[in-house]
Amino acid sequence: MTKVKVAKKNARKEGRPVAVDADRLPPAQLAELPDDDLLEAVQRRTLRFFWEGAEPASGMARDRTMRAADPDNDLVAIGGTGFGVMAMLVGIERGWITHAEGLARLERIIDVIEPATCFHGAYPHFMHGRTGAVWPFSRKDDGGDLVETAFLFQGLLCVREYFDGDGAAERRLRQRITGLWGEVEWDWYTRGRKVLTWHWSPNNGFALDHDIHGWNECLIAYVLAASSPRYPVGPEAYHRGFAASRDYGPPRRYHDIELPIGPDRGGPLFWAHYSFVGLDPRGLKDRYADYWQQNTAHTLINYRHCVLNPNGHAGYGPDCWGLTASDDPAGYDAHAPDHDNGVITPTAALASFPYAPEQAMAALRHFLRKHGDRAWGRFGFVDAFCEDRDWFADTFLAIDQGPIIVMIENHRTGLLWKLFMRIPEIQAGLRKLGFSSPHLAPA
Repeated sequence: MTKVKVAKKNARKEGRPVAVDADRLPPAQLAELPDDDLLEAVQRRTLRFFWEGAEPASGMARDRTMRAADPDNDLVAIGGTGFGVMAMLVGIERGWITHAEGLARLERIIDVIEPATCFHGAYPHFMHGRTGAVWPFSRKDDGGDLVETAFLFQGLLCVREYFDGDGAAERRLRQRITGLWGEVEWDWYTRGRKVLTWHWSPNNGFALDHDIHGWNECLIAYVLAASSPRYPVGPEAYHRGFAASRDYGPPRRYHDIELPIGPDRGGPLFWAHYSFVGLDPRGLKDRYADYWQQNTAHTLINYRHCVLNPNGHAGYGPDCWGLTASDDPAGYDAHAPDHDNGVITPTAALASFPYAPEQAMAALRHFLRKHGDRAWGRFGFVDAFCEDRDWFADTFLAIDQGPIIVMIENHRTGLLWKLFMRIPEIQAGLRKLGFSSPHLAPA
């Protein structure tokens, strides 16, 4: 029995309230729950995207689905699946999914990933859930996507760490994940240079020519590349590739908040989330930044921009904030303080609970109270809304839903941070790149 299940059992014995299922309350009533019950309800409802809303043949995460119906195709997202398997661990730990159910779903996902088309060990951005064949992201993006692959393995390595039992099924799951992890040829994606390259395909080679420089969501790719047991990259790829970008410094101040690294005003907030669903930023430092300070400053700059609202967008304020990449009325865009068209994306604030819990809680309650009838649906919050245009998305996106569940859990218990940061290969890779962290065991 998990610690969470024991806590709930004890609560019932002692007559204390137990977390409420979101399905039982309309949004306005949900917004009035105590903090912990509200967070649990939001996590549980959002998990349905990855559990009930998964592509049925593979159990993997759809890229997106609609408010009232699922897509009539078998497109699955590799990075979204990485976030999704981490979300499933939250569901298992909190007793919403049984251990056996979770294990069976994860085995089914590996059954598809293991024989799927890959490119020097890296997977495409999208694939067919029924066959594992590539679903091209664009005309020339029809091969390996190293960043999406990094998001996938950030999740799968947490799965390997979580299922640590002695039974044959758990041992086999760990072995299969270890095998796939060892086959990613991170060093091959440097093209013999001092920087990772994002894409390669047998049809187009390196034609997209997209080097992975920072500062952005891609730190996890370099950590995994340095940690690889068979095909690692050296520290020079990180220092002379990712960190050589002009966006790395010097520190700048916005709204009297110092931002150690990053572009003007910090960029979209998913940069503080995607690499840090597994990497614990608390006490994580290298020669460039203290990453807790970095992510907290980034979040608060984003928040202050929305409070000050220099563009006069409808609805913005202390309880309605959060700019990041998401759907918007014109399609999809990376919203940020320096690229603000009035679109608020719930995941921006909700995945920022570790960094700004009071501001995130205010936003969560406001989204439910004011916009619940239009913004709250079968899989949690819809992707985005824009009061200027009276527009609410009809979509839920894997890469936005997953960080809501996982980062709220990291705020509550640190579950995924603990799992990821104790992985021996990750500890070795972080040390190799020059990071320090309270999690790092002595070399």
